[in-house]
Formats: sequence, structure tokens, C-alpha cells
Amino acid sequence: MADHACTIDETPPEAAPPQPAPSAAAAPALSPPRSPAVPRNAVSPQSVGPAPGVAVAAALAGRRPARKLVRGKWLKHDMPRERLIEKGPSALSDTEMIVLVLGAGLPGHDVFDVARTLLNRFGSLRAMLDASYADFDGLRGIGPAKKAQLLAIMEMARRSLVDKLRERSLMNSPEAVEDYLRLRIGGSPHEVFMSLFLDARHRLIHCEESARGTLTRMAVHPREIVRRALSLNAASLIVAHNHPSGAVQPSASDCRLTHTLRDALALIDVQLIDHLVISADRTYSFARAGWP
Repeated sequence: MADHACTIDETPPEAAPPQPAPSAAAAPALSPPRSPAVPRNAVSPQSVGPAPGVAVAAALAGRRPARKLVRGKWLKHDMPRERLIEKGPSALSDTEMIVLVLGAGLPGHDVFDVARTLLNRFGSLRAMLDASYADFDGLRGIGPAKKAQLLAIMEMARRSLVDKLRERSLMNSPEAVEDYLRLRIGGSPHEVFMSLFLDARHRLIHCEESARGTLTRMAVHPREIVRRALSLNAASLIVAHNHPSGAVQPSASDCRLTHTLRDALALIDVQLIDHLVISADRTYSFARAGWP
């Protein structure tokens, strides 16, 4: 079987006036003038800080004014962990989720700033899930331990989805298949071809990457996929590849590959259930489209 390439053309107070010196023949000195009476509860203007209303009210109440929040310093009930416990994870922003994963920043690096830097680097959580160890290089506040921690959590998410696929018939769970594939290859910067081998009850036996290409081209070997189906004793197969451009409409070469692979698998009595074209947020299904 011939190799196949999938392509996409895708401001000082004034000084007081000097007082005249008393003369020697002057009358006996009088008591110094008394200061105007000040109400007991009055507050001296010098005690009022940059926020008079707050400080005066606090002084009258006999307590210190509340401290202002500064960047990265939250009231306890506003911290991500407490909010997650009270309201659930869906109430947290992407930045807050990353903060919880990181736990704390490196010395001298605020963890909230580090989380925002990560989102700025990758653009989204979706893209961050596809990052490799090297992709985190150059990010201040992200050392080897944090890199490993992030990669481990991402891999846990992928494996969790695979476990779900193994628990059910994939014929009845197309959304689960598409969710997994979007997580696995939807944000990849190069084309990746995936094969999902199923048993006679359409449960997942094995999932693997069958080919990897460049931004616009990839060589897929149908005979290798057929050979792998035989070795795994698969009864059916779902294949998928991504389009880094984000467009999911199949190309002419995608269609040719689909028909070639379908015919080759039929020779060994293995059914090609579907060929999916994946992007970060969309999916094209050859089966739903009637196998064009």
C-alpha cells in the first residue's frame, strides 16, 4: 500500500510671625493663652491618612483601618482553594485553577503572576495541555519540579479519558471519543494520526499514534495499520488526525486515504467505524457525512 500525505492549504505650613520680646518694665507675665477647647471625641487633622473617611471612622470606633488588598494578597474567603471548596471548581477562573496546581511560586515569584504568564505564553488551558517539558523553558517561576507537576496532571487528564473509553461501547459514546481526541491532538502544532483499536463489542483495546508529520503534511502507511489491527486482534477501528490550521473540512487526500484504509481493513474483516478530522474545538466525521 502506498504512503499517503494529508495536506492542508491551511505640596509647608507658613511660619508663625515672630513675637515681640517682653520689656523689662512690663507688667508681670500673664499665664499663656489657653488653647481653644477641643471636643473629647475630635480627631486631629494630622492623624488622618490618605483615606480620611476610612481612617476617621476607624479612629472614632477605636480600631485600625482595614488594610488595602495588594496584588497577589487575597482575603482568605477569596482564595482559590476556599472558593473551590465553597462553590466548586467550575467557579474558578483558568488562572485560579493554575494557581491551585502550582501551589506556590518560586522565591521571589508571585504564584498569581506565574499563572498569568503561563496563560499568556500558551494562550489557553487547551494549548497548555499539549505542551512538552521544553515548552516551559524560559518561564520565570517555573522550575523543573513545577514543569514535572504540570505535565503529570495533564497526563492524568488524558489517562482518565482513556479509562472512560474502555468502560463503554464507543459506538454509543461518540462524544467521549471526540473529547479525548481533542485533548490528545486537537491543539498539536503538527499533524498527528491516531488509531483506536476496538474489540467485537466496540470497546477500546488500544489507542496509539500511528503517524506524525509537519504543519501541513503527513505520511500514513495503511499496511502498518492493518498489520497492527491483526496483532491486536481488533474487530473494528476508529482513526483520526488533526488539522493544525483549525479547519476540519477534509482534503482530497484525506478522502483518498479513508477509502484506501477502509478497503484494506475489509480484506481482513476489520471494520473502519469512522475517520475523524480534529481541531481544538471542532470535529468532522466521515461516517456522519456519508463517507464522501
